[in-house]
Amino acid sequence: MGATLHIRGRLALPVDELTIRASRSSGPGGQHANVTASRIEVVFDVNASSVLSDAERELLLQRLGPVVTAISQDARSQRRNREVALDRLAEKLRTALHVDKPRTKTRPTRGSVERRLGAKKRAASTKATRRKPRFDD
Repeated sequence: MGATLHIRGRLALPVDELTIRASRSSGPGGQHANVTASRIEVVFDVNASSVLSDAERELLLQRLGPVVTAISQDARSQRRNREVALDRLAEKLRTALHVDKPRTKTRPTRGSVERRLGAKKRAASTKATRRKPRFDD
């Protein structure tokens, strides 16, 4: 097996499942006299992947769609843009595959309830001192 792109845990995509294209950059590297194809676009086909489980595939299709793309044209070097584009793709996939664990309901502690009620009483007394005095006092 060749090079892989580590996503998370034991999930790593083989680089041969990715389509990597180079083209002329509109940013650094595309404007000097010796023009290079420094813009890199990395494309990942979710349905064609052999390393994703069914649950991971379903999550990616739901959150990102059937094709995930990452582009980099930040650097003058094609090699650096390739690294950045691969990192961006990995981060997109990592974020899409993240599932928050469900919140465990908890009750407020007695101390936190007392502090909250004490703060409310202090605020009420402060506001009471700002009121105009009544005539019957």
